[in-house]
Amino acid sequence: MTRISIDPITRLEGHGKIEIFLDQQGNVDNCYFQVPELRGFEVFCVGRPAEEMPRLTSRICGVCPEAHHMAAAKALDDLYRVEPPLAGKKLREMFYMAFYVTDHTTHFYALGGPDFVVGPGAPPAERNILGVIAKVGLEIGGQVIATRKRNHQVIEMIGGRTIHPVAALPGGMSQPITEEQRQQIIEIARQNVEFGQFTIQLFHDVVLANTDYVDLITSPGYTQKTYYMGLVDENNHVNFYDGKVRVVDPDGHEFCKYAPGEYTEHIAEHVEPWSYLKFPYLKNVGWKGFVDGKDSGIYCATPLSRLNAADGMATPLAQAEYERMYETLGGKPVHHTLAAHWARVIELQYAAERMLQLAEDPEVADPVVRAIPTATPTEGIGIVEAPRGTLTHHFKTDPDGILTEVNLIVGTTNNNAPIYISIRKAAEALIQNGNVNDGILNMIEMAFRSYDPCLSCATHSLPGQMPLELVVRDSRGAVTHHASQYVPPELLEQFDR
Repeated sequence: MTRISIDPITRLEGHGKIEIFLDQQGNVDNCYFQVPELRGFEVFCVGRPAEEMPRLTSRICGVCPEAHHMAAAKALDDLYRVEPPLAGKKLREMFYMAFYVTDHTTHFYALGGPDFVVGPGAPPAERNILGVIAKVGLEIGGQVIATRKRNHQVIEMIGGRTIHPVAALPGGMSQPITEEQRQQIIEIARQNVEFGQFTIQLFHDVVLANTDYVDLITSPGYTQKTYYMGLVDENNHVNFYDGKVRVVDPDGHEFCKYAPGEYTEHIAEHVEPWSYLKFPYLKNVGWKGFVDGKDSGIYCATPLSRLNAADGMATPLAQAEYERMYETLGGKPVHHTLAAHWARVIELQYAAERMLQLAEDPEVADPVVRAIPTATPTEGIGIVEAPRGTLTHHFKTDPDGILTEVNLIVGTTNNNAPIYISIRKAAEALIQNGNVNDGILNMIEMAFRSYDPCLSCATHSLPGQMPLELVVRDSRGAVTHHASQYVPPELLEQFDR
C-alpha cells in the first residue's frame, strides 16, 4: 500500500497534514486529515475569574481574536444575567463587522484566491498573494492592504487594541466612541462597501467567467450533502453577532432552531484517536461515521452553510448577490464545497453594508454603553458566528465567579468531519491509477481551504497523556528506529499498514 503525505498543509492558520493511502491499483483506499495541535484552553482557564475570559480566549488565535472576544463577552452577559444597553450592543456589532471585512478579505485574496487567480496547477511559488498581485496588478494589492489597514484602525478604536481586543466586558463595552470617531467610521464603512462591490466583480471576472473553474466547483469531487448551520435574526436573515442558531437539512428544510442556552440539546461531540480535534454532530440525528446525507448527523458551519441556513441577507447589495449565486448554481441549498468562496465575498459585502448601517445610527455614539452586573454568577453561554463557523462559549463558575468548567465549540471544530469527507472525496476523484503530481495534491488541499480552517482553535482537552510517536529514518528514508508512548496500538497498526 502506498502512502502519500501532504505535510504540512498550506495556506491556513495552524498545523495539519493529510495522509492518503493508495491501494495496489493506485486508487485511494483511505484518507486522513490530521491535526497535531492541542492548546488546552479549556483546562487552564478553569480556576480563573470569569471576567478574564474575553481577554484570555482572544489569545487562542491572532487571526480571529475578535470572535472569541465577542463570544466570551456574550457568555459573561448570560453568566451575570445582565443586558447591555442598546448602544453597547451596536458598538460591539460594528466592531465585529470591521473584523469580518478584514478576515474575509485576507482569505479571499491571500489564502483561497490564489488557487483561482493564478490557477490550481500553478507552481507553488506563485500560488500566494504575490502571485495574485502579479496576475491582477499592484493596484488591487494596494486596495487589499488599505482595506485591512483602515478596518484595523476601527478595531483598535473600539476594541482598545489592534490584536487581542480588551474592550468588551460583562454588560457592554468599557468606553463609548465620540461623534468625531463615528464620522470617521462612516467614511471607512463607505469605502468598505465599494471594496465589497469591487471584490464581487473580481470574483465574477476571474472565477465565474472561467468555465473550467465553474466545472471544478460543481464537480462531484467537491460536492457533499450535509446539514447546514448558521446564526439568523428574527427574519431568518444572516446575522454574525446575535440571534438563534438555525439548522437546515440537506434538502433545505429547517431541522431545528435554538437559542444559545439550548445548544447542548442539539450538539454532541465525537472523538477519534488519530486527531486532537473533536467531531461535533447533531445529537438528534446521531453519529453515523464519516458519511454525508440526511441520515448522518454531520453538519457544516461555513459561509456557504450560513447562507444555506438563512432565508436571505439583511442588506440590499449582499441580498442581490445572494440571489444571483443561488440562481446560477441551481437553487437552495448549494452542496458544492468550493462555492464557499462565493458565499464568503457575499458575506464581506454584507459586513461592509451592516457596518455602514450601524455607523450612520447616531445612537452608536451614545455614552451609555454598559450595564453593571450585580447578579451572582452561575452559568453562561454565548454564541456568535466566527468567519469559520458558529462559535460557542460555555462557562460555569462558583458563586465568586471563579470558573469551574469551560467548553468551547469553535468554528473550525464544527467543520472537522466535513473537512475530512471533503478531502477524501477530492482525493478519490483526483487520484486515479496512481497518477499524482503537485497540482493534484494542491487541488486536494483546495477542499479544506474552502473552509478557511484555523487549527489553533483546536482547544479541546483530552483524557490521559499526550501521545508521542518517534520515527527515525536513514538518508535513504528507511525506518531505523520506531518508538512511541500513549499511542493506541490499533492506531499504530492503522498507519503502519
